[in-house]
Amino acid sequence: MEIADATILLVGAIFALLVTGLPLAFITGLVALAFTFGWFGGSAVPLVTSRVFGFVTEYSLVAVPMFVLMASLLDRSGIAKDLFNAMRVFAGRLPGGVAVQTIVVAFFLAALSGIIGGEIVLLGILALPQMLRLGYDKRLSIGVVCAGGALGTMMPPSIVLIIYGLIASVSIADLFTAAITPAVILMGSYIAYVMVRCLRDPNMGPPMTDADREDGFSNRWQALKAIIVPGLIAFMVLGSIYGGVASVTEAAAMGVFGVLLAILLRGEFSVKTLHSSLGQTMTTCGMIIWIGIGAAALVGVYNLMGGNRFISGMIMGLDVAPIVIILVMMAILLVLGMFLDWIGVAMLTLPIFVPIVVELGYSPIWFGILFAVNMQVSFLSPPFGPAAFYLKGVAPPEVSLKDIFIAVLPFIALQLCVLFALLFWPNLAMWLVG
Repeated sequence: MEIADATILLVGAIFALLVTGLPLAFITGLVALAFTFGWFGGSAVPLVTSRVFGFVTEYSLVAVPMFVLMASLLDRSGIAKDLFNAMRVFAGRLPGGVAVQTIVVAFFLAALSGIIGGEIVLLGILALPQMLRLGYDKRLSIGVVCAGGALGTMMPPSIVLIIYGLIASVSIADLFTAAITPAVILMGSYIAYVMVRCLRDPNMGPPMTDADREDGFSNRWQALKAIIVPGLIAFMVLGSIYGGVASVTEAAAMGVFGVLLAILLRGEFSVKTLHSSLGQTMTTCGMIIWIGIGAAALVGVYNLMGGNRFISGMIMGLDVAPIVIILVMMAILLVLGMFLDWIGVAMLTLPIFVPIVVELGYSPIWFGILFAVNMQVSFLSPPFGPAAFYLKGVAPPEVSLKDIFIAVLPFIALQLCVLFALLFWPNLAMWLVG
């Protein structure tokens, strides 16, 4: 069989098995085994398993469970709730103030953990009911929660960027540095969109009154104290990385220590809290690792078959400008992101795409930022956008999946605008990278 026919068969087998409802990790592993024995026989199994071994023994991968544990502990403490309530004091009485506050809090939470699912659930519990109670437009409120929660793909310490750094063999610290400006631009674009909509029509986001303030802080000093703790934790994690004091893995461990210390000082620590946080960490990381193992095996056997050379030759043979090739890659990632989990997309595409990007003369750091923005779009995109299902699980009964998918469309448009801006003005991301 020619490699072109094998490529079509491989991709077709993956999507055919996805329809059956099997987990992606099992699908990629099964297809990898089938092609290993079918193409090479049993002699190639050690070569494929060595690739899997290299993935699971990567030291930097230890940062992932640490950051997931940080997020799990934050979810179960009152730190995030106090942060949200404190921001009400600074939101003022502007139209759309609570929605703006929600986006800013989402940015803070992203800087603390980088775990998207937890942020959306937390904001769905804290922010969405309050905005609906205050008379905010339902779709604007839903879109703010989903888009704000998805900032975790960009804002360091993003798990997406950590996995990209492992696959692409580039500096995770440089990825974190490059991601700061695009993350701020995304947050600013969301805030600008909310402000424009609410200033044009104040009924979309009615200003708060004194009667609307529930469980808040009586003055700005009290509110500022509630912001200091998460701010210090974020500074400890990111400051130690950028200052060269600690590696990403070591900084993640420091972050867990900081959150545990804060919970102890607040009197919220319990064995039950720690047990449930560790359980959630094991579940989340197990999913990531198993998808990674299956995808590593699949990409390994495909490369042995000559698939990477085939794809590279096909793309490099296109008689188009290099930026058009990058656009084609972005389109492929956008389509795959509508159907596959981000870790599956990363493991299946990046081992093939990143060498081509380098051969074209582009920075793999810059491409990593493009990938992270692209995956942020995938978190919101119908029909399988994870953000919609995370939010649906905690949203009031009157909020349907249709409402959620319609609500996120303007924010997807904003994300695509930022993606194109980064494509054509790379220095938006790269100016901080030495």
